[in-house]
Amino acid sequence: MKNGVIKLSFFHKIRFAFRALENRNFRLFFFGALFSLMGTWIQNLAIGWLVYKLTDSAFYLGLVGFASQIPALILTPIAGVYADRTNRFKVLIATQSLPMVLAFLLAALTFSGHITVTALIVIVIINGTAIAFDTPFRHAFLLEMLGDKKLIPNAVALNSMLFNTARFIGPSIGGLLIAMFGEAVCFLINGVSFSGVIVALLLMKLPGFVKPAAHKSVFKELKEGLHYAWNFLPTRYMISLAMVISFFGLPFQSFLPVYAADILKGDSQLLGLLVGALGAGALSGALIFGFAQYYQSFATYDSQRSLVSFWPCADGISFSKQSWLSLVLLFITGLG
Repeated sequence: MKNGVIKLSFFHKIRFAFRALENRNFRLFFFGALFSLMGTWIQNLAIGWLVYKLTDSAFYLGLVGFASQIPALILTPIAGVYADRTNRFKVLIATQSLPMVLAFLLAALTFSGHITVTALIVIVIINGTAIAFDTPFRHAFLLEMLGDKKLIPNAVALNSMLFNTARFIGPSIGGLLIAMFGEAVCFLINGVSFSGVIVALLLMKLPGFVKPAAHKSVFKELKEGLHYAWNFLPTRYMISLAMVISFFGLPFQSFLPVYAADILKGDSQLLGLLVGALGAGALSGALIFGFAQYYQSFATYDSQRSLVSFWPCADGISFSKQSWLSLVLLFITGLG
């Protein structure tokens, strides 16, 4: 112990950083979700490549990207209210089963040659609606899953690492699968991958659902939540930052198929590497911050520096004509 701080060995730091995995329910969820999210990123890559192959249009890439995200913008706050009053387990089973059916539908339409951009847009809107409900219900389900409030911050951090691990590995596999077998196989694999989370949920040992006491109206609770988020300054600043980055920064990902095919003269494998490089950077950032909790001054300094590093690297990608340079810049962008 030094200055009141207990120094841990490297092994104990690793164990502490992954302590939520000692919980059986969360361990089931973690590995089931890893399998499922890899399938999701394989499908996301295949959708972008298929849209560009069908239309040769950046406009339609943007339109499909917009269609997939707009349900979350509208429905997630409302879903968050219902997450406090509904059986979360049953809703999560539904929000995983619906995208599974949609993935199999995508595979069938693509295998048969009947896939169209209109069908893709309808499917991604329905899929986005399922995700809009899944996200707040999954976050609210954490305490029910863990049974220990102290594990929630670590579980949230591991969930972020899980997402970025899948974003790193999934697109690289997806690019190879598209080149070898076509987009339909990617959709089929994603459909199968949802079984990971569904089986994990069914195997969990959970307390019985207790219907909560009477609530205020949905819109009154929604108004209270928005009022709190706006008036609590740390929350307002973080939401504002996320909105700015999400609106002005992250949409470039939707246009990576154009970049890979037309500017870098590559194929689906290059697209997979580009998206994977972004995920690798984000995963590295998650791991760095996972250990930075032991060095508070480093964490504060690095969080400020990361915001500055994101924008110039994202801008630099638009000027790069070399694949290796684009991969490096995407990695640093993901890290930021």
